[in-house]
Amino acid sequence: MIKDKIILGIDPGTTIMGYGIIHLKNNKTELLAMGSIELNKLETHFLKLQKIFERTSYLINEYKPDEVAIEAPFLGKNAQSMLKLGRAQGISIAAALSQNIPVFEYSPRKIKQSITGSGTASKEQVAAMLVSLLKIKNLPKHLDATDGLAVAMCHSFQNNTTSGEKSYTGWKAFIAQNPKRSKS
Repeated sequence: MIKDKIILGIDPGTTIMGYGIIHLKNNKTELLAMGSIELNKLETHFLKLQKIFERTSYLINEYKPDEVAIEAPFLGKNAQSMLKLGRAQGISIAAALSQNIPVFEYSPRKIKQSITGSGTASKEQVAAMLVSLLKIKNLPKHLDATDGLAVAMCHSFQNNTTSGEKSYTGWKAFIAQNPKRSKS
């Protein structure tokens, strides 16, 4: 088990993207940063995607995470919203993979279950548990930030690679782990 690791957790969104960064060192977890990126004032979806890529790249360059954990899109009532959310998630993944950082994906239910013990917990319940776990003094303006932090914490709780979730550091890694799926 790695004793010193930085994890960037991302709660993708097209209105607000939340993130949290933790440092695991000697079985202790330290909050390095959490926040949100407001995207609602940008005029087009493509400008939002550009901002997501730029800010994710900035966070990666600033904090040098060893791994990125991201929340998977969930099936909602509106297919168009899910498509946009999937694009936002994809652009964050691309930012991490472009710097050869492994990416792990978790369902919203898995994240909530990991943090609160209930897969149907509210944003407020998740935030309250994180306040308790990490001794957070002030809650952020948007709970999307604590959602991003919850993704990072969920990943740390999963012992990184024992969760059954697959991760890839790029196309070479994908092909190496899936030789029957590539055509030579």
